Amino acid sequence: MSNEGGEERPRRSYGRRGGSYGRGGGGGYGGRSRGGYGSRGGYGGRGGYGGGGERNVERDRGPVPVEEGQEVEVTIESVGRRGDGIARVNNFVIFIPDTNAGDKVKVRITGVRNSFATGEVVKGEATE
Repeated sequence: MSNEGGEERPRRSYGRRGGSYGRGGGGGYGGRSRGGYGSRGGYGGRGGYGGGGERNVERDRGPVPVEEGQEVEVTIESVGRRGDGIARVNNFVIFIPDTNAGDKVKVRITGVRNSFATGEVVKGEATE
C-alpha cells in the first residue's frame, strides 16, 4: 500500500487482519474478508461471525456416523437460526429444513461435512 498522496488513512482492526472480534484474529463480521454470513450459501461457509482465522481444521472428530444417501429416523431437537430443524445422531449434527422441534421424521442425508450433515424429509414418512 503506497502513501503517495501524503494522506494517512486510519487503520481498521476489525476485519481479517489482526482484529479481535473473531477467533484467532480472523473472521470479523464479514467485511471484505471472505464474504460474510452465508455468502457461500448453505451451512459451513467460512468467514463472518468469527469463522475464519487460524482454526485447526484437521482435528479428529472421530468417524462420521452418517453418509450421503443414507436414511435415518431422527427427532428434531431444536430449530437453528436459519429456521432448519436440528437433529443429532451420535452427537453429530444434522440440519433438516421444513421441520419443527419435537418432530420425529425419516431423513435422507443429502450432504456430509466434517462437523455436520444436511438432510431432507423422506416424502410421506413423517411420523407422529
